[in-house]
Amino acid sequence: MERVAKLASERAVVVFTASNCGMCHAVTSLLVGELGVNAAVHELDKDPRGRDMERELARRLNGGGGGGRAVPAVFVGGNLVGGANRVMSLHLAGELVPMLKNAGALWL
Repeated sequence: MERVAKLASERAVVVFTASNCGMCHAVTSLLVGELGVNAAVHELDKDPRGRDMERELARRLNGGGGGGRAVPAVFVGGNLVGGANRVMSLHLAGELVPMLKNAGALWL
């Protein structure tokens, strides 16, 4: 879907979330609150085209099969990084901060 790609490229870090999703809040808090990233956050449940975008994200996150969780979905530098598990794994492995620096999201 073109809309997901367009929104995903608007900033160095873009997070697609749902307002009632605890893991979305955790990922957003890590990126924005703890790491200080100026991420664009799109709450799909508050967007008129959110259902379509959610289906597209589920397809991308779950290898085309859909059926899995679509949010949170994190894009860095316009590329899909993954959901909460992938972001947290990268952070714990020390790989998230370098990825964010390479995308221009961090200046430290």
